[in-house]
Amino acid sequence: METFFVEDNFDAIVVGAGHAGVEAGLALAKKGHKTALLTLNPDNIAFMACNPSIGGTAKGHLVREIDALGGFMGIAADKTMLQIKMLNRGKGAAVQSLRAQSDKNYYHRFVKSTLENTENLRILSCEATEVLTENGHVIGVKTAFGSVLYAKTVVLCTGVYLKSRVVAGEWFKYAGPSGFEASNGLTQSLIDLGFSVRRFKTGTPARIDGRTVDYDKMERQDGETNVYPFSFLSPRVPEKQTPCYLTYTNEQTHKIIRDNLDRSPLFNGMIQSTGPRYCPSIETKVYRFKDKARHQIFIEPEGADTNEVYVQGMSSSLPHDVQKAMYRSIKGLEHCEIVRYAYAIEYDCIDSLDLLPSLMYKRVEGLFTAGQINGTSGYEEAAAQGLIAGINAGLYLEGKSPLILRRDQAYIGVLIDDLVTKGTDEPYRMMTSRAEYRIFLRQDNADLRLTEIGREVGLVDDYRYEVFKKRQHDLEVAKKELTVMRSPKDVHDFVTKYGGDLNSGISYEGMVKRGIPLEDIKKEFGAFNDLPYDILETIETDAKYQGYLERGLVEIERAKRLEEKKLPKDIDYEKLDGLRLEAREKLQKVRPLNLGQAGRISGVNPADIAVLMVYLNK
Repeated sequence: METFFVEDNFDAIVVGAGHAGVEAGLALAKKGHKTALLTLNPDNIAFMACNPSIGGTAKGHLVREIDALGGFMGIAADKTMLQIKMLNRGKGAAVQSLRAQSDKNYYHRFVKSTLENTENLRILSCEATEVLTENGHVIGVKTAFGSVLYAKTVVLCTGVYLKSRVVAGEWFKYAGPSGFEASNGLTQSLIDLGFSVRRFKTGTPARIDGRTVDYDKMERQDGETNVYPFSFLSPRVPEKQTPCYLTYTNEQTHKIIRDNLDRSPLFNGMIQSTGPRYCPSIETKVYRFKDKARHQIFIEPEGADTNEVYVQGMSSSLPHDVQKAMYRSIKGLEHCEIVRYAYAIEYDCIDSLDLLPSLMYKRVEGLFTAGQINGTSGYEEAAAQGLIAGINAGLYLEGKSPLILRRDQAYIGVLIDDLVTKGTDEPYRMMTSRAEYRIFLRQDNADLRLTEIGREVGLVDDYRYEVFKKRQHDLEVAKKELTVMRSPKDVHDFVTKYGGDLNSGISYEGMVKRGIPLEDIKKEFGAFNDLPYDILETIETDAKYQGYLERGLVEIERAKRLEEKKLPKDIDYEKLDGLRLEAREKLQKVRPLNLGQAGRISGVNPADIAVLMVYLNK
């Protein structure tokens, strides 16, 4: 007879303490649920195994949304920031995104300290090897030590640690990132529970000694101070910031890589798992884009307490001797010394089509998954899922309906809907192009979209809510001032120098619609003087895109009507007359909650939706 000891009884267990696990654990604990946060090693809590940065295109949106809902990543990013920039400044407001360099070690320490001092949360170092269930409900987990932890809900946030294998050239080792141990026991338990398990791959570049870099040969890239931070609670970004540097690969670099492709695990068959399309290795870039003479390489700081720097854009799994020659062929890196060589890492993950939009597993009540176990890539995507899984695990404990954000409400809604409706055959990355309502889903208005929701689910405390109410008040003041009319006599010369004529009075809003920057209006007329930068950005963007926003609202209302048409849970799509064979198979697998979700499934066309509408009308 098998023997075990009971570690403790909890309301909730979160397995994994990466960026997804941190958000899930904090959400559950803040909602008042006794929570265990299991980690293979407390030293890898919120560890940035790859780029020491937060944000980026579309990812910055996710972080602002996490913050607006009452999550933690934005606060941690602001606290540990070395540099921040707004990407895509020259493009429209919908695709501009914050990106910050973080102090890697400080980020880990700050998050770990926060977790350690959070009420209702216990950190426990152990490996979860089995998810325990009873009558279709989760009841806890078993550990490699033979102990059992009981709970009514479990959130799996295992990252890239499931049967992970690190590879560089002919060398490989079954281990997690940065030398941490792998989680080898849990995959079989997932298979036994009916999960579809697949194998994905990601990679990371070398870290080099910054003292051996010739920065004078590179282009200095400074941060920005005229930009808002990630968290709506943070007053400002730091004035003093650490620079990054830009350099490029060259023909010599490419020749070294081409001459050694037969030694690359990605090309010689040693790695057969699926890698990220939008963040390929340098050898993949050189092979795929043969016409490109060079590729951008950024040298980024790992932290304020280390000389190590990160070589962004050069992830690789080539052998170490090839890596050394490859890196040293780059301008400014001719004499670089490598501290940590680049590597690829393979790991197990699940098919996200096995999940409900709440991120609960379809076959086991109370079992949620979040982060890279769901087939995504990136800290921000992981944290967003972790927050929603934590919220919904808490709502499950409370007997309440789950929080399911729509595609018109948040990038988080787009991310999760893509995963559970369309699935992914490669590590999923969030991009602005995935959001059809992106003009509504801007960074600057994340709190206006989501903070009331965060308040309803119990994560937005009184202080955060007061800050939100103050922003709402400032916006109303700004919008009122935007309608102030000025006579033609007072503004004619100013307005016409931007083009066009002026025959009547015009408001500040009318000037913005003519393309006049609000900052110029502010300087010329002394308007909006007591209002902060982020408030002015929001009212300027809303005024500039008013026509698009109004047309978009019509589309959103049309989509909402389809979302409101619920599909019964017990439909047998195999027996539904009129559906095409592919549609039957896809609908049977995904089991959409409503017509809107059904229409977004790959392989389901408008004719199939018409069949479902007839069925519902009957």
